[in-house]
Amino acid sequence: MLYHVTDWDDAYANGAYIPGADGFAARWTEAASDFRAVHRPLPLGRGHLFLPEDKPRGLMVFIHGGYWMRFEPSVWSHLAAGALAAGWACAVPAYRLAPKARITQMTVEVARAVVKAAANVAGPIILTGHSAGGHLAARMVCQSVLPDKIAARVAACVPISPLSDLRPLLRTAMNDTLRLDEAEAAAESPALRSPRPGIAVTTWVGGMERPEFIRQARLLADVWAGLGAATECVIEPGRHHFDVIEGLSQPDSPLMRRLLNHSGSR
Repeated sequence: MLYHVTDWDDAYANGAYIPGADGFAARWTEAASDFRAVHRPLPLGRGHLFLPEDKPRGLMVFIHGGYWMRFEPSVWSHLAAGALAAGWACAVPAYRLAPKARITQMTVEVARAVVKAAANVAGPIILTGHSAGGHLAARMVCQSVLPDKIAARVAACVPISPLSDLRPLLRTAMNDTLRLDEAEAAAESPALRSPRPGIAVTTWVGGMERPEFIRQARLLADVWAGLGAATECVIEPGRHHFDVIEGLSQPDSPLMRRLLNHSGSR
């Protein structure tokens, strides 16, 4: 079903449509702190690398969201729980935020963090991220972003509620901070780039999210399928933008099963 957008700021406003939205950040931060008290991470620049008790079966990378303007890895540590319980290492990279950095620079910084984490953990790599982090996860599997040797290890990418076409953001107030122009918005839009072959891509989005996020998730899956990638768009019932990531903390959740499905793990 098509929908007509007249207010692009409202189209990307999540909190206004989620009951109790103001309390989520504090709960995430507390849960992340409690998790780190038990699972001490290794430093990954300003980010974190969590290792399971035994030899890792591979590396999962989770890239945080916040519209490229908010948050840091320490807010999201608890989302490594599902990977660790399944025997995987989990990297939560940091990247400079707008307005100090442009999105083009964030892509480069995240790619460097993936390379660094991969140097410390052998085996397959699975990539995921949420919202702006979903955008960055998708960028990692675009042509010419990761080095070929690292990209060859990437088994799957699951962008969660991704921003896949950045051009509508030019019409929002947040672009006063992001400073996107037409050229950068197009260059940094995964839906306008070609994916690397051989990497399974599943966009994942909550059924209760804003229509624009569902459209963006479907868009990436549809466009990349047309370019030969193995894609699927999963719309998880009953989930909104702030709780759609909770499955990452549970090794047997549908979200984690999808992440591990293409890695040789079950």
